Amino acid sequence: MSVVAGLAARPARILIAALSGVLVALVGTGVWLAAQARDERARADDKQAALQAASTHAINLISLDHRTVDDDMKRILDTSTGLARAEYEADAGKLRSTTIANQVVQHGVLRATGLVSLTEAAAKVLVVADVEIRWDGSDNPPQERYYRWSMDVTRTGGAWLVSKVVQVT
Repeated sequence: MSVVAGLAARPARILIAALSGVLVALVGTGVWLAAQARDERARADDKQAALQAASTHAINLISLDHRTVDDDMKRILDTSTGLARAEYEADAGKLRSTTIANQVVQHGVLRATGLVSLTEAAAKVLVVADVEIRWDGSDNPPQERYYRWSMDVTRTGGAWLVSKVVQVT
């Protein structure tokens, strides 16, 4: 091999090495961007799931009917966990008997939800809802009530459930 041929091959090797380095950097950047996008999508999904869990729970709390009270209470328990669930279970008998005895019919409307904080396993959500309460067989006019809650929502077994409810005044 001549000296001239050896010198000509050297820039080609340098060019190949440089292009390989650029390719590795581009692939690495692509992988990093894909991971960032996946993490951002997961966070957006968690946000939506936490808001939906609080919304569903709020509607369950304010939608009671003396004719379906057992199913209504089951929905409340199904969307709660921890301290919230324990409190609902402890009050279930009284709620059931009062709802039936007074022939209560509550119809609620969710007005707004807002995310206060979010981690991988927990969220705090503010919820605004209104309810109209009437009593079957009563001449009393329906009453409107307005509820504002701060709800702690916890990821439990892959699902988001309400673990604490505090009424905000």
